[in-house]
Amino acid sequence: MTLLELRGLRKEYGGRIGQAATVAVDGVSLAVAEGETLALVGESGSGKTTLVRLLLRLTEPTAGQVLFDGGDLAGLTPARLRAVRREMQVVLQDPYSSMNPRMRVTDIVAEPLVTHDPAVRGRARRPGLRERVGGLLEAVGLPAAVQDRYPHEFSGGQRQRISIARALALEPRLLVLDEPTSALDVSVQAQVLDLLAELQRRRGLTYVFVSHNLAVVRAVADRVAVMRHGRIVEIGPAAQVFDAPGHAYTRALLDAVPDPDPRRARRRKAG
Repeated sequence: MTLLELRGLRKEYGGRIGQAATVAVDGVSLAVAEGETLALVGESGSGKTTLVRLLLRLTEPTAGQVLFDGGDLAGLTPARLRAVRREMQVVLQDPYSSMNPRMRVTDIVAEPLVTHDPAVRGRARRPGLRERVGGLLEAVGLPAAVQDRYPHEFSGGQRQRISIARALALEPRLLVLDEPTSALDVSVQAQVLDLLAELQRRRGLTYVFVSHNLAVVRAVADRVAVMRHGRIVEIGPAAQVFDAPGHAYTRALLDAVPDPDPRRARRRKAG
């Protein structure tokens, strides 16, 4: 079943008088099946961030459609769009920048609940909500007892777990993961990726995973879409894209990745 579909998506930014508009996303069409991980890769400036903003309807497209569970987001009333936003959440690259340093963890994780659920609005400290936040923290591998601490008291990996807990608060179906491990040490990256895989298995989540780290993408993705100059130049199963890339740009991206095995690197260059 298709959960997310993009049809002919285009985004232009107007130029100055006498100058042509800048095309950030140019006719992108793709579909993401429920429960899969689609990775979006490409160098800086390829259009990945703009595409993410479009699919979350944080930016309005110049042309094309974004369909979530069969419904066109552009045609939704504000009330219906608010309801759909519960099902589409995002985890950002730098968790610290998305947290208010003056808020305790319990309020940070509860913020989506307080925003979207009138029953708890203005009552974030009630015992039932604290129990719910504690359960979310435990789901991402943190003890419930850390609720009263502040963001600066945690490591980068722990802060990213808090961000994931906040994203899970509304029980979404889709998580957009925008470079979720790039700011972390390699060992911590592996722990966070393992956590994301486990959450996907337990909760049936769908991931759009944006990254420039092809080693990470190879480990997590079911399918890979390669962006260049606002277009999808190649899309397919991860094994196919990595082992038999069909586009010269994809091959160039792969050739730029250091390979710890010199024999394999030589074979890849020879091929």
